[in-house]
Amino acid sequence: MFELLFFILFTPGVSELICTSSDLEMSYTFCDSTAHSFKFNLTPCSTRNKPVWKAALTWIPRSDIHFLKIVFNVWYDGAKALLWKEVLCSGADDEYSLCGTLKGETLESAFDIKGSRLEFPKGDYSIVVQGFSDDSENNMLICLNFTMIVK
Repeated sequence: MFELLFFILFTPGVSELICTSSDLEMSYTFCDSTAHSFKFNLTPCSTRNKPVWKAALTWIPRSDIHFLKIVFNVWYDGAKALLWKEVLCSGADDEYSLCGTLKGETLESAFDIKGSRLEFPKGDYSIVVQGFSDDSENNMLICLNFTMIVK
């Protein structure tokens, strides 16, 4: 079965269901109170057979992206399970197409989510993804709070 996950968010603080299937439910909110222009899709809506998730992102950032540090915080059934930080854009020899996107430009990117190759135990996951325009993590560009329930 082929399923497509898709969402667009323009309103802050509203929880939206991304997808639901027999083995997975995903929803999201933004962490801040600022409205965003954001679209994300993901296939398939499943954790069975360790699928390779294909993601596509469309976003209009609120500021230029010359430097971008991504921070992932993952909690599993209330306990912190993972903290991962990665500088995606440093301003020199950047390999990602989103680097150099200017405020107000439409950023479009497609990528694999490598973690989907893991077997997720049943339970509740909270995944906070933050994007910062500085290495000290003071200037947040975006923050998403995903809820994932593996059935």
